[in-house]
This record gives sequence, C-alpha cells and structure tokens, in this order.
Amino acid sequence: MTNAIASTRLTVLLPAGRLPLAIMAKAYELAKKYQLEIYLSTLQNLRLMGIREEDLPVIRGELAALGAQFKGPGRFPVPRVCIGVRDCTMGVGDPERISALILDHFKGREKTKQKLKIAISGCTLSCSGAATSDIGIMATRKGFDLYVGGKGGPSPRVGRRILRDLDEQGVVAAVAELVEFHDAHTESKQRMVKLINHPEFPYKEAV
Repeated sequence: MTNAIASTRLTVLLPAGRLPLAIMAKAYELAKKYQLEIYLSTLQNLRLMGIREEDLPVIRGELAALGAQFKGPGRFPVPRVCIGVRDCTMGVGDPERISALILDHFKGREKTKQKLKIAISGCTLSCSGAATSDIGIMATRKGFDLYVGGKGGPSPRVGRRILRDLDEQGVVAAVAELVEFHDAHTESKQRMVKLINHPEFPYKEAV
C-alpha cells in the first residue's frame, strides 16, 4: 500500500453517543499527527478516516489504552439513542440507561449476526429513529413500546409495534428474544423486516 492511498478507517464505539474527554483529546492528537479526518457517524460513533495501513496498529493501541472499543464483524450493535428526559423537555424516558442495560446484558457475547440495528427514543417523536430500526424502543408515559422490522434506505418502513408499556426488565428480555430469533434464522446477515412474517416469529400481530 502506498502512502498516496490511505483508505483504512477505524471506528470507535460510543455507547449512548457519549464521547469521553480522554478519547476525544487522543483522537484530536492522532488526527493532527497522522493527518486524519474525524467523522461523527449517523450511528453516533467516532470514525478516524484516511489511516495508512502501517499506522493502524499504533493508532488503535493508543485509543485502546484509554478504554476505547472498536466496531468490527460480529460485535453486538451499540444502540442509537436520543438525549432523553435528562436534557429534552419532550423526554419521558432515559435512553442512555436502557442502552446501558441492553449492552450489559449482551456483554461478552462472542458473535452477533450483521444488519441488526437498535434505536431508543425518549419519547414518541422518535428522534433516534426507533420506529425505523430493526429493533426500536420508544418511551411513553406508561413505559416503553417495542417496534420491530423498521428500516430506512430507498424504501423506508415503519416497524411493527409488538409490545406496549414495558418496564426496563421487560425491554431487555424482549430485545434478547428478538436478537436470538434473528441469530437462529439468519445465515450471515439480514434485516429484521425479512423475519417478521416468518411462521415462527413470536409477535405476528401489531398492538
């Protein structure tokens, strides 16, 4: 690989979209040193772009030393969230907390099949795209509603609401059930919309 073509990228996962100051400072330092671009992705992660292949191990190592985790095949997807009740007058739920509970439940999971996205919104406005994600969690004044099978792209689709008024434990349990169903019926990668009409899908009707 020549230095004229630097196309390697490194994506740092940011649970709940929170960027720790130490990682932010290190990303800035590395971007200046190696002449990189910093991109904040639509999935609320931080991506360093334009890395030379020979520089990747050092860059990755310096960020990992600060606790950074990186996107890669088979990793459980970090949910996309809105700011929620803490900082939004419309918010009635805490997406950051729900995201943390889900990530804790799946901590240590060795492999999750691809094309699975999770979004959590703190109210029914769904700013994080909960209604158009594979698994969407939407806070209401009565608890959390769960949507499945939403998608974006050239033919967007609103997901099917399959559960209403869940508590936190109910959300985690339902997400776990859906993730396991996706895993059991997906060869390598697949969107949930392809599975919601499967004869064994546990939630056949909208509520």
